[in-house]
Amino acid sequence: MGKLVVLKLGDGSFEQGFPVTLQMGEDERPPCLEIIGKLPPIPEIPQSYKTWSTTYRDLGGPSRLEAPAAQRTHFSSIESCCSAAQILRDRLNNWLYSEPFRPIREKLLEQLMPSDEIRLIIQTNDIWLKRLPWHLWDFCDRYPKAEIALSPLGFPPHETNLTSHTQVKILAILGNSKEINIQADRLLLEQLPNAEIRFLVEPQRHEFSEELWNQEWDILFFAGHSSSNCNGETGRIYLNQTDSLTFTELKFAVKKAVERGLKIAIFNSCDGLGLAKDLVDLNIPQVVVMREPVPDRVSQEFLKYFLNAFSKGESFYLAVREARERLQGWEDRFPCATWLPLICQNPAVVPPTWRDLYVDDDDNDHDNDHDNDHDKDDDKRPPPPPPVLRCSLRTVLLISVSITSLFLGIRHKGLLQPLELSAFDWMMQIRPAEPPDSRLLVVTVTEDDIKAQGNEFRRGSLSDRTLARLLAKLESYQPRVIGLDIYRDFPVEAKYPELAKYLRDSQRFIAVCEASTDPSDPAIEPPPEVPKGNLGLSDVAIDSGGIVRRHLLAMTPSPASACKPYYTLSTQLAFRYLETQGISRQLTPDGFLKLGKVVFNPLEAHSNGYQGTDAWGHQVLLNYRFYRSPEDFAGQVSVTQVLNDQLNPDAVKGRVVLIGVTAPSAKDFFLTPYGQRIPGVVVHAQQVSQILSAVLDGRPLLWVWPGWGDALWIWGWSLVGGLISWRFFKGLRWVVVMGAITILYGLSYVLFLLGGWIPLVPAILVVVSTSGGVLAYTTWQARK
Repeated sequence: MGKLVVLKLGDGSFEQGFPVTLQMGEDERPPCLEIIGKLPPIPEIPQSYKTWSTTYRDLGGPSRLEAPAAQRTHFSSIESCCSAAQILRDRLNNWLYSEPFRPIREKLLEQLMPSDEIRLIIQTNDIWLKRLPWHLWDFCDRYPKAEIALSPLGFPPHETNLTSHTQVKILAILGNSKEINIQADRLLLEQLPNAEIRFLVEPQRHEFSEELWNQEWDILFFAGHSSSNCNGETGRIYLNQTDSLTFTELKFAVKKAVERGLKIAIFNSCDGLGLAKDLVDLNIPQVVVMREPVPDRVSQEFLKYFLNAFSKGESFYLAVREARERLQGWEDRFPCATWLPLICQNPAVVPPTWRDLYVDDDDNDHDNDHDNDHDKDDDKRPPPPPPVLRCSLRTVLLISVSITSLFLGIRHKGLLQPLELSAFDWMMQIRPAEPPDSRLLVVTVTEDDIKAQGNEFRRGSLSDRTLARLLAKLESYQPRVIGLDIYRDFPVEAKYPELAKYLRDSQRFIAVCEASTDPSDPAIEPPPEVPKGNLGLSDVAIDSGGIVRRHLLAMTPSPASACKPYYTLSTQLAFRYLETQGISRQLTPDGFLKLGKVVFNPLEAHSNGYQGTDAWGHQVLLNYRFYRSPEDFAGQVSVTQVLNDQLNPDAVKGRVVLIGVTAPSAKDFFLTPYGQRIPGVVVHAQQVSQILSAVLDGRPLLWVWPGWGDALWIWGWSLVGGLISWRFFKGLRWVVVMGAITILYGLSYVLFLLGGWIPLVPAILVVVSTSGGVLAYTTWQARK
């Protein structure tokens, strides 16, 4: 049988001292010893407590106080809190070692053994005595099976009601959970053995009252935000986002619950001294509260430790002590965590064990004298209530796999392609600007250039005379290679033999023609004078909406096409430039183009956002060089400026020069991911820049994962959404979901800057869908 020690601290003050009466005896028996002593004045203790409390509350972090504090914990704050705690500890023990208190201390040492299980109850009405961390008294070090509780000096009598139900009945109120995770508390309660639990989630006041009136409960549990007023006389719990109450506002319902057998109240919330006073006044025998604001993680760990010890047979007091002391492992992050849990007790009541709270089948067997009577009683006994249901981890996995499979199927059909390509465009637009590519010069044929040719005979944008003058002028400046992005499917006039000879013999001139992959679609023939080796395709891969996101490197024209080259204009120009750097084209064993160390892996029909796209030829994603306006990524000069010597020769020497029409009348424009229309010659220049920058500068090509990589990534985020819904509760669930989406977006953007285009839209959709699916399943399960 355990020992009961009661210290009555009578009316007094820290300025005048307190009279003390010690009563000792055994549980369930009147005290057999009484001795009187005194605690001397010590006005420093309240101030020490205030100093510690201030430094403790300044630590901040998410707690279960009614107004969550901002996270501002710093090492200096922790150090100040620990220092204030040590001062309070020393002053408290010095006070309890004072000479007027010595007779009581010696009597305790005389009557108690270290092996005794001891309930030490401090009876007082002084708020500062209630606040003191009595567990720091070295009495607790000497007696490892002792725990200290508080009680008012006057308490009403209490009659113990016998338990008659087959499971421990728990009413669990899950209140306002803003910025805290009380779903963890729910999961811990659901794992209790032999327990029937009724959860009220953010209830209305009348719902709480009805449950207290209509049912018999053994334990009342609350998790959420709470607070006490400044003098600790009244506590308030926050039921939901808008409603709160004090227990005096439910005193009739609470008294009815006590009459029917309510034995324990556990408030896993902040600043509970006011709550404890109200509940003890309402005659609840045992109450567990938190002395100060409690960090969310500390409250979860305490509940876990306490429920584990209590449900496995440990006494109520020792279960609280074990749980409190185990919090010491968290005090590097949460200083003074072991100070927070506190028991408030009616001294006339012996706390029940877990096994005292229910009657199992074995107990009923012993109450029956005959087997037949036992069978009849079994028939008459109502069936036990169904177990509390919840979504298991296995169910979360199944839901995540199902939703991932659904979205992968939708994606494979191409239904998500518009959204994914829009996300691709957005990533392009928010990238930081890059410096211009100094290796390129674009010579533009404007409307003014066309008009300036006057009455010269021409069959395109440039007459033979103007083209001859332009090429001669550019050649004099020693460019690396010249590309003409203008169709010339007609021969040079006879009176310009120099131009015909240049087109035929120059090794740094590339002209264009348009191929045809469809025999019914006629191609645009190349210039008759230009040899096949100096030709490039003008063909461009265009997405729906007229947007160019892909770079066509090469293709095989149809046999009937008059345009026969294999490589495009941009690829041919890049080849000529790189050959002067000692880099020649190669093919990998898979047949992929390789320049230097860079392999141009082609897009497939199902490559990330592209699903079912015709990946004809050899295509890669076009990694645009963005510099303010897309047209300004390289130097530009008009034909007239070149012919009038308004061009610095250094702007041409050693560069890739592209000549093309930018006049609106030519209608040679394409849309880009930036939402702008740019001339075709600028698109080809962007493609040349992509190749040269990748090979010579190490600028990344855009890459995608294989199909299985996309599937794993999407399933992983689906599982994240399911686990969030499984582990977090109510409104906090969607806050965490939005946080996960923010992290997902950040990862996608960082990888995009490094060249990686990974599934963003499908991952966001499965995070939300799986979280909603798990929520829907648990809701359906609860209703069922």
